[in-house]
Amino acid sequence: MVSLSNHPPLDKLRASGADALAQRLREVERIELRARKLADDLLPGPHRSLFRGSGLDFEELREYVPGDDMRAIDWNVTARMGRPFVKLYREERQISVYLAVDVSASLWFGTTRTSKRDLALDVAALLAVSAVRSGDRTGLLLFSDRVEAFVRPRKGRQHALRVIRDLVAWQPRRARTAVAPAARFLTNVARRRSVVVLLSDLLLADARSIVGLARRHDVIAITLNDPREWDLPAVGIVALEDAESGGIRYVDTDSGRVRAAYRAAAEKRVEERKRTLVSLGVEHLDLFTDRPYAQALMAFFRDRDRDRRLVAHG
Repeated sequence: MVSLSNHPPLDKLRASGADALAQRLREVERIELRARKLADDLLPGPHRSLFRGSGLDFEELREYVPGDDMRAIDWNVTARMGRPFVKLYREERQISVYLAVDVSASLWFGTTRTSKRDLALDVAALLAVSAVRSGDRTGLLLFSDRVEAFVRPRKGRQHALRVIRDLVAWQPRRARTAVAPAARFLTNVARRRSVVVLLSDLLLADARSIVGLARRHDVIAITLNDPREWDLPAVGIVALEDAESGGIRYVDTDSGRVRAAYRAAAEKRVEERKRTLVSLGVEHLDLFTDRPYAQALMAFFRDRDRDRRLVAHG
């Protein structure tokens, strides 16, 4: 993927010293405060989890009583017995949520006020805070073309702060992205069925490498996008740098044909990514650096919860 380069050199990203540490701690506090405010404004109640739906287990079958949800009626049993019966489900209370966050160089790209790295950080913080509210465990996996860091899932606000702190503090050490090592690692580490939220731009065509992970776990792919990955501005000859390989290519952006080819390649890549994720049964949400993310994220999880319950209730 060739994109306009505005990510800082890796050697300039490794700030150190007391000033840098204090700045990071302030950033953690700001992000956690913003995430808590968004959770209060957007989440449907103090104990309702965004991630319910993967943990619905059948508990019992009983006769219908007035006030039961009509969607819970088991029509096969109702037909056999001659009177209505409903299926009841128990929500699993011990859910582990793994936030798998891409920390490769391409995430530092952004042509608006927000980079894809900033967007990933905000989304991960909101998900970690929402898990705290509902008593879910949250783990963190940082990856590039290898596993960079792993935090085992735990509950509580202090653990959520640790997740946010690690996200804020982490600086890219390797440029490239490969999802396969992260997927293999989580497949081996997470023994029980869990929710895995993959936060990445998925620029490379290796989305299919999560097939094994998707068989064992409930995988949600949140892909991070920037408008310049679709549209080139007409500003003459520019150097385009591949954010991960470092390769540079000069193109004439005044050419309508060049801009049209750039957009067509982007649309093809996104459509192929979408088809691959659908074929794997992976739920997918696109977020963009130039658009509000919170409402889109909440709408996605509300729809997901509704659809899972409809399926569960047959």
